[in-house]
Amino acid sequence: MIGMIMFGVALLMLMFGFPVAFTFGGVALFFGVFAEGMDLFAFMPYRIMSVMQNTTLMAVPLFIFMGVVLQRTKLAAQLLTSMGRLFGGLPGGLAISTILVGALLAASTGVVGASVVAMGLISLPVMLAHGYDKRLATGTICGAGTLGQIVPPSIILIILGDVLGLPVGDLFKAAVLPGVVLIGLYIVYILILTRFRPEMAPAMPDDNNKSRSKEIRDALLAIIPPLALMVVVLGSIFAGIATPTESSALGGVGAVILALIYRQFSFKMIWDASKDTVKVTAMVFAILIGATAFSMVFSYTGGDYLLEEWMLALPGEKWGFVILAMLVILVLGFFIDFVEISFIIVPILAPVAEALGINMLWFAILIAMNLQTSFLTPPFGFSLFYLKGVSPPEVKTTDIYRGVMPFILIQIAVLAAIFIMPEWFGMSSSY
Repeated sequence: MIGMIMFGVALLMLMFGFPVAFTFGGVALFFGVFAEGMDLFAFMPYRIMSVMQNTTLMAVPLFIFMGVVLQRTKLAAQLLTSMGRLFGGLPGGLAISTILVGALLAASTGVVGASVVAMGLISLPVMLAHGYDKRLATGTICGAGTLGQIVPPSIILIILGDVLGLPVGDLFKAAVLPGVVLIGLYIVYILILTRFRPEMAPAMPDDNNKSRSKEIRDALLAIIPPLALMVVVLGSIFAGIATPTESSALGGVGAVILALIYRQFSFKMIWDASKDTVKVTAMVFAILIGATAFSMVFSYTGGDYLLEEWMLALPGEKWGFVILAMLVILVLGFFIDFVEISFIIVPILAPVAEALGINMLWFAILIAMNLQTSFLTPPFGFSLFYLKGVSPPEVKTTDIYRGVMPFILIQIAVLAAIFIMPEWFGMSSSY
């Protein structure tokens, strides 16, 4: 039972706010020394070297760099301004444009924090100024910003590909249709809501200084650059021309080219973007190293065998296991980040899933969709904090919490659809 006690202690410390990487590493060290002594950690340097030599994980800093550079090119501002004017004549038009911009930013950056902050700074004041309900405005921004979790190129899909031993390109392909369905349901929800309650999202007045053709042309000029980058990055993977790691390098170069096009390029911008990339990447890899030590001790103390034996005995076999796994991940997402869940919880669940004959590609997409929900779930959903940090004072935390609830329900509905009808999404639940 040492492994299970160790797991409980680690979760308890995380809930008290201790740093993630040091929590996992420290708990592993304490319980490892208690169970076996320092000799247990003799192979730890080789495990760390294996992590650092993993070429799949090279895509993480490169995609992060791409996202940070694009954030500094005013791309989001151009997209939101043009598309807001294009759809603003409809009730809920600004909210619809925010969803579409969030989808484009997700497909070209894959960085949730950057998308939520950018749209919070640009779109939220405009929506509030035009009389939008605060709950609808904030919920739309959070829902659109978290699309970067499921829409490729997604950092979480890269991490899951490494953890589960799946080709990242296959994960990207499998995630496209669920992402499109989710975007479509967001838009349908806004259209239905504004059909019955138009006062929650009034239409924008027409801009007499611009003709309709000029509005369409401005929107296309704003859409084409990120769309071209998306085609280069994802198209090269889907066509088999480049690996995800190689395409992430193309994405980084493409982001710099867009900075030149938008006249935002400077060596200071590259320096600042590189520093931000190093900070985020260091956080991810520090957690990964701590998680590596934790999983090593957890396995040595027999925790994995105990957990596997218990999960294999669940009623409903495969379906009982998947339902329990999704509930555990959903609940943990209320309290801890997707990176910790990916590096700690998923490796524990993966052997059980394989033993039950579950299609790991399908299982990975379920996890990714579930982890996207964790960005929105109160009280610790990261998107909620990102948006609150850039919101005007009149927007209360309770407005954001209430605003995201419909979007959480939509995400859970898509998760349930992938679970119940995987063939609709081009997948199978079994090998």
